[in-house]
Amino acid sequence: MNQHTFDTLDFNQIKNTIAQYALTKEGKTKIGCLTPSSNKRQIEAWLDEGSEAVEILKKSASVPVHGLDGMEQLLGNLNKGAVLKADLFMKLYDFLECCGKMRRYMKDKEYIAPRVTAYIDAIDELPGLASEIIRCIRNGRVDDYASKELLKIRKQITIQEERLKEKTLQLVRSNKYKAYLQETVVSQRNGRYVIPIKKEYRTKIKGTVLDSSASGATLFIEPEEIAIFQDQLTWLLADEEIEEQKVLSYLTGLVEEQEHQLRLAVETMVHYDFLFAKAKYSRAINGTNVGIDESGEIQLIEARHPLLGEKAVPLSVRLTGGQRALVITGPNTGGKTVTIKTVGLLTLMVQCGLHIPAAKESRISIFERILVDIGDGQSIADNLSTFSSRIVNIIEILKETNPRTLVLLDELGSGTDPGEGMGLATSILEMLYEKGAIIFATTHYSEIKEFAEIHEGFINGSMEFDLTTLSPTYRLIIGRGGESQAFAIALKLGMHPKIIERAHAITYKEEKEYQIEAMDAWKRRDLEKQIIVNKYKDKPKAVKTEMKVTHYRQGDNVKISPSGEFGIVYTGPDQLGNYVVQIKGEKQTVNHKRINLYIASSELYPEDYDFDIIFETKENRKKSKILSKRHDENITIEHD
Repeated sequence: MNQHTFDTLDFNQIKNTIAQYALTKEGKTKIGCLTPSSNKRQIEAWLDEGSEAVEILKKSASVPVHGLDGMEQLLGNLNKGAVLKADLFMKLYDFLECCGKMRRYMKDKEYIAPRVTAYIDAIDELPGLASEIIRCIRNGRVDDYASKELLKIRKQITIQEERLKEKTLQLVRSNKYKAYLQETVVSQRNGRYVIPIKKEYRTKIKGTVLDSSASGATLFIEPEEIAIFQDQLTWLLADEEIEEQKVLSYLTGLVEEQEHQLRLAVETMVHYDFLFAKAKYSRAINGTNVGIDESGEIQLIEARHPLLGEKAVPLSVRLTGGQRALVITGPNTGGKTVTIKTVGLLTLMVQCGLHIPAAKESRISIFERILVDIGDGQSIADNLSTFSSRIVNIIEILKETNPRTLVLLDELGSGTDPGEGMGLATSILEMLYEKGAIIFATTHYSEIKEFAEIHEGFINGSMEFDLTTLSPTYRLIIGRGGESQAFAIALKLGMHPKIIERAHAITYKEEKEYQIEAMDAWKRRDLEKQIIVNKYKDKPKAVKTEMKVTHYRQGDNVKISPSGEFGIVYTGPDQLGNYVVQIKGEKQTVNHKRINLYIASSELYPEDYDFDIIFETKENRKKSKILSKRHDENITIEHD
């Protein structure tokens, strides 16, 4: 997988969305490093983890994943000769408390998530370390009772500070300094007690000037009478610092002894944050754990693009039974690009162990590479045209493609002369197919649609277009290429039928009558039945490949893919390998590639069975019986 694939399929946006569900900085970082795997067992393990995490969230959504703040800094300073600071020990204590909460949280969830709850066993409780931290550190500083010597020193400091303060107050209140004082207050400068003296009386007071006011009129002097007390306090404070360092060094040693256990605990908690972020995202998109295999077959049912949410039209697409290439045609803005991007993005997500918004019956194949050529890759800096830049990209795709590659191509061959573009696109598809790739391609070229009809392993698809509303429905129809809607749209918008008939003759080299009244019938029929034109009549075939058609007999019970519906063969095949199949009482044209024999007619009906019972209406059969006995000009029989 390359960065171009991630950017084109918007996979980085998916990662950013998942990261919003993570509670820790470390968890967000791990999500940012999410990359797909091609190892089937690993992917299955990831997906199963996600399913268990979802079940845990259904029972209790408040996962105690926190307390990781400062742990990276703490672990980074271990065994480097540095003594950890008191605030880091408090963060470590909070982390150990969080681990205890996680242990209690997982305790009653073993039966619904055995794999996920088992991870907590990797975290040692370390009660001795926690108790020593809370004994020695309190409120972000070393506690008085951390050691006997520290307690003794701090008591002496308290006594000395009281003596110093009292002595300073005596000086302020004495008549000796009263005339020299700016005001009768005691303050501190750099941790030492001083008295405010008027500037002009500086020589009257023996002591050290430690500061002055902004105007310079007041000097803050430490009188020599209290200097000895100040020095004694400074010595005690230095002793306190030394003793505190001894305590912190002792605790640092305890932490370094447990470094391996702590790193494992941090790694486990980060993984929990990472795992539950994925599970929360799965619930947000209504994701499912779909099946995976390595056969190259893809079966997506009711799948949605995760970035489109509920606005996305469900996509159902199957490439099975030897089919390895889907060519999608349809109008601009009809959803062709979104369709192939959805397939690519959902495949990437599954290979990263993410649930996807699709029916549970869906299956995704594992690929070593997903190579894409989608959108305008024009490079102004390199002075490449759109066509040139895309060809450069396709050359790289051809180099990297192997039998475990998914290739997504949008508007293949566009941007140049239509004839040459069509030929180039067909040749590229043939080469990718020979290399064993699974191919999803969109195109406007009708010749490529014909190529897919007759080429083994290819299947056509089209994006549905509603002529009533003159807008796309964004639904993918598998098994038949899309027909051009230009003439039908022009007629509906009011263009004179004679103009359209002339355009049809120029385009298809055949005569066809267009009538405004016919639009009423078009509105009542499905898009695929609206325009019946032989688009390729009198045209040379683009690819001379003998079409292999599986032959079925009238009355054969068959299964239609991808819908899974059952039908009965009526007639066929035609020159394109299409059969007319009666499905749920309605006759539909279905390509032979979508038909699989379920029960042969010879097993269902006797040899002389009258199939009109199945395919003709009761009314038509009555009329036929009458006409078999006598001629009646008032009776007509209409067939589908």
